[in-house]
Amino acid sequence: MQHLLTMQALLSLLCGSVVGFSLALIGGGGSILAVPLLLYVVGVRDPHLAIGTSALAVSFNAFANLIPHARAGHVRWKVAFTFAATGVVGAYIGSSIGKAVNGKHLLVLFALLMIVVAALMLRGRRSGPDRYPLPHMYPRLGAVGLGAGGLSGFFGIGGGFLIVPGLIFASGMEIIHAIGTSLFAVGAFGLTAAVNYAASGLIDWPVAAEFIGGGIVGGWLGVHGAKRLAKTRGALNLIFALAIIAVAILMLFKSLRS
Repeated sequence: MQHLLTMQALLSLLCGSVVGFSLALIGGGGSILAVPLLLYVVGVRDPHLAIGTSALAVSFNAFANLIPHARAGHVRWKVAFTFAATGVVGAYIGSSIGKAVNGKHLLVLFALLMIVVAALMLRGRRSGPDRYPLPHMYPRLGAVGLGAGGLSGFFGIGGGFLIVPGLIFASGMEIIHAIGTSLFAVGAFGLTAAVNYAASGLIDWPVAAEFIGGGIVGGWLGVHGAKRLAKTRGALNLIFALAIIAVAILMLFKSLRS
């Protein structure tokens, strides 16, 4: 029994480092792997437990990565608070619905979402001219934040792939500010979902701590790797997107077969 617990701890650290490394190396989309890694590598058997644990880890990593962006002046705080204010309501509603959905059905939906995320990664992020602030910006931010928060809470993910273009659409800000500002929303949405899941006993606290610890180490390595591999960022994005599609197909196969 002790051997199994030690092995699970090592796998949690390793998987957390993979997610942290990918997030720092290529940006948004990395946290989508947290749930399948928790399920199929770490050995968390309950899909709801994996989603709750993932939400907590995603929240911690987002707030940690927010600090350097804030120091660099990439966070528009009024936009961040407005977006998060309605988004946390959506995250609470989404996570409440997610807890009530059958675990197997939830995994099928999650796998389909992974394919959408991979497609968006392959398409790439486009940065238009800075049009900030747009007219009637705050009502738009509230509406988009509510929807993004709901999706984030339902699946227990960061949702940066949706939040970044949502911020650009609603406020007209350039992409570097959208990325920095999105981290506050990702952290707030993840924390809301995690609290909701924790209230139902659906967080594996030791695994979450190990996953977060691994994510810190992996993120540090990813930051250094990003500088050296900057010229191959497109190829890395392609490889990572294809890996997400492969994992999504595996999840669909396992879920539909059972």
